[in-house]
Amino acid sequence: MFLRNLLILLLFIIFSGCGEPKLPSPFHAADVGAKFAGADFKLTDHHGVPRTLADFRGKVVVLFFGYVHCPDVCPTTMADLAQVMTNLGKDAARVQVLFVTVDPERDTRELLSQYVPAFSPAFLGLSGDKAATEAAARAFEVVYQKQPSKTGYNVDHSSGTFLIDQKGRVRLLAPFGQQSAWMEQDIRVLLALN
Repeated sequence: MFLRNLLILLLFIIFSGCGEPKLPSPFHAADVGAKFAGADFKLTDHHGVPRTLADFRGKVVVLFFGYVHCPDVCPTTMADLAQVMTNLGKDAARVQVLFVTVDPERDTRELLSQYVPAFSPAFLGLSGDKAATEAAARAFEVVYQKQPSKTGYNVDHSSGTFLIDQKGRVRLLAPFGQQSAWMEQDIRVLLALN
């Protein structure tokens, strides 16, 4: 009886592993698609053109929230994104990097038009009034808050970068400091998905 039960248990263990294997994710960044279904914004680019995610259908969108006076996270992220775009070569034309300011009080359209394209002429800076900025941040669960400093204030803010597929669906959230090569690979996977 003991051997029979042991054999049944052994067979159960062997056959329970025969299901369809689950493949690992092809992405390095976190899959957040279900969490951000329908996320969008209504902002204005640094050329004065009103924008929503629908304007970029057919391209992979790389979306980052920050501000011009940011001392560290923002310029580092923007420089990394510029490197990613360079590494993408001709595929960079199928990608749009968007920088959304969380400091519309100081980040005027003129200032954004100098700061954002300094990293790459193809990058767009987006801004809105207080309500539009809050709505965009809420849609992407981005938090930000002014913190007094010796020179006025800084803005503490979420530091991840969103990757949005060619159909306008938020797919991935890359953490601050993720390797540029990983971001490039994730973008290439999204470009291949159509």
